[in-house]
Amino acid sequence: MRKNGLVNQILSPGFRQRLTRFISQKVADPMDVDEIVQDTLVSALDSLPGFKGQSQLFTWICGIARHEILDFYRRKKIKQIVFSKLPFLENLVSEALGPELALQELETKIKIVATLKHLSEGYAQILRLKYVEGRSMAEIAEKLDLTIKAVESRLTRARLAFQKVYANQGYRQIGTTAFD
Repeated sequence: MRKNGLVNQILSPGFRQRLTRFISQKVADPMDVDEIVQDTLVSALDSLPGFKGQSQLFTWICGIARHEILDFYRRKKIKQIVFSKLPFLENLVSEALGPELALQELETKIKIVATLKHLSEGYAQILRLKYVEGRSMAEIAEKLDLTIKAVESRLTRARLAFQKVYANQGYRQIGTTAFD
């Protein structure tokens, strides 16, 4: 019976408004806030059997909300890293990210730089031209003295090589600056 009371409390409009205010302090986009509130409420209801009552219910759910915010931005970041849309170093994380994710952003940038250093110079060069410098296929073709078809083919192979190295990196290379 106690659990039913907690469920009713969690699902009450006042509780949802309070949770929305809490998340809004950490996330700027109202649509993102709504999504995170939903995810938090679902997670809280799923985890309710583990609630021991050692803290206030709202405090416990704020802890869940913090994890949901981090998960939300991790998923969003993964989508941003997809290679078909990869102006990756400057736009890796949206402005809505809070300071608690700054370290994660730096670590991701370091991993990207380290990955580029482990690729062949040809692959690293074509990725830099396309995604760091933002050059068109025609501009890359002219610079490298290749046909546009050859650039497209090499860029596809470079993306695949990058993905493979990036996914398999089990190390960290600290102290690297972007694209030495």
